[in-house]
Amino acid sequence: MKKRLRITTALAMLTVLSVALFTPGCGGPGSRTDKLSPAVSLIVDSKEFDSSTWAIKVADLKSGGDVLESMNPAAILDPASTTKLFTVATALEVLGADYRFNTPVYGTSRPGAGGALDGDLILVASGDIALGGRDSVNGKVQYTNADHTDANALGTAVLTEGDPLAGLDALARQVVESGVRRVNGDVIVDARLFSGSPYNAQLDYSLTPIMVNDNLVDVVLKPAAPGEAAELSSRPQTSSYTVENKVKTVAKGGEAVVETKSGGPGVIVVEGQVPEGGGDVVRTYSVEDPASFARTLFIEALARAGVQVTAPAVGPNPADQLPASDAYKGLPGLALLESPPFKEYAKLILKVSHNPGADTLLMLIAVHEGKSTMADGLQVEKAFLDKAGVDTAAIVLNDGQGSSGANLLSPDATVQLLRHMSTTRDAKVFRDALPIAGVDGSLANVLTRSPAKGKVQAKTGTHLGGNELDGSAVLTARALGGYMTTSSGRELVFMVDVNYVPLKSMDDLLPMLEKHASIVEKIYEEF
Repeated sequence: MKKRLRITTALAMLTVLSVALFTPGCGGPGSRTDKLSPAVSLIVDSKEFDSSTWAIKVADLKSGGDVLESMNPAAILDPASTTKLFTVATALEVLGADYRFNTPVYGTSRPGAGGALDGDLILVASGDIALGGRDSVNGKVQYTNADHTDANALGTAVLTEGDPLAGLDALARQVVESGVRRVNGDVIVDARLFSGSPYNAQLDYSLTPIMVNDNLVDVVLKPAAPGEAAELSSRPQTSSYTVENKVKTVAKGGEAVVETKSGGPGVIVVEGQVPEGGGDVVRTYSVEDPASFARTLFIEALARAGVQVTAPAVGPNPADQLPASDAYKGLPGLALLESPPFKEYAKLILKVSHNPGADTLLMLIAVHEGKSTMADGLQVEKAFLDKAGVDTAAIVLNDGQGSSGANLLSPDATVQLLRHMSTTRDAKVFRDALPIAGVDGSLANVLTRSPAKGKVQAKTGTHLGGNELDGSAVLTARALGGYMTTSSGRELVFMVDVNYVPLKSMDDLLPMLEKHASIVEKIYEEF
């Protein structure tokens, strides 16, 4: 199956490449000062990297430890999603590993005789990026190695087993337990905690403190016989949307090409083709109005719990009817959803590279400090990095997740951060949240047959660009930064980043990613 990957914007790509290619010391083999082992040099000097820019640093984990591999370590290149290392590290410092989101529901009055609430029911969003929809029975946050937030970009996804509406159902049951049987007013979602949009306007999500199922409608397509319509199911089941199925089944060996798009207000159109015997195909649709979506889902959860709401379930969220934010202390609390600890969310964000979650963290960091914007969150992050001894002059950050293509990091700065985190109270939490080579997350299929399998815990970052001139592609960034226990038991910290690798076609991508990962394998064996 051909994989359809998110393409970085031309402007972002040109910005990154211009900085990378003109950073002193970033030229070809003849102009650099390296400290590379022969095995690593052999890979870096391969012909396919003639026009690429490398930045590498590998060192002992201990502070001031030996530098074992080094190439352009001060160069600032596009790190892609390794940006999330810095975001999650800051959140662990500011919020704490045991921080929990608390999402309350208030009534504008108390329920009277017969359980009638003559007023509104208000769900106050707390920025919980899962809202109970990923909770498992053991208090963990569920994720799969191919998360649905990347279903459209990568062409593959595996849905979690949990019910994305479990949190709303739990709140609805508590509302019943508080004595409410009928709401004679409206149901309102208070999403005023923060507001904003992602740095990259092309990303298919909005920043909001209310997030149910990542504000996505999942669409699952099962192939039928050639020429027949594919079988379609969607989740969450809701009256918010009607899904129109225009996907046909083609013969075995055909390509799966599926697109979701708006067919007008409240209508999702799914069109394309899936091959017979090709397995399930998952795609998503990003909801236009998360607060109104959550309102409808909550009203439907209340109905399942036995609460009648006189207001229509489908419609705009009446935010203009909300009380002043400081009025809640005088209103009756009817329900409260407490999340798993933040250390579980750190795993979700780092292991599967959860973009909306990482950007949301910057907003939550800002709110924690009494502010409200992404820029505010980045200022808090800078203060943390300065305190941690990270050279912020070697960093350019404009978002929390890295897919905007407008961030730049040096291996020097990344190693400084990773070393600092290894000395904090949350050292184990941070390291355990990283993907493990050959085991899980974005490294699940990397180094699977290598002796380094299970010995590398690191964050990946990948940016891919297209070339309309000749139909080729460009791996604009591939980065890997984290920790390693080598074959001798030595503890290392590392960052390996390469920018601008020409590809003849998308078929060259996976072999190139494997070649990049082989550097880590050589380091594992060497030391």
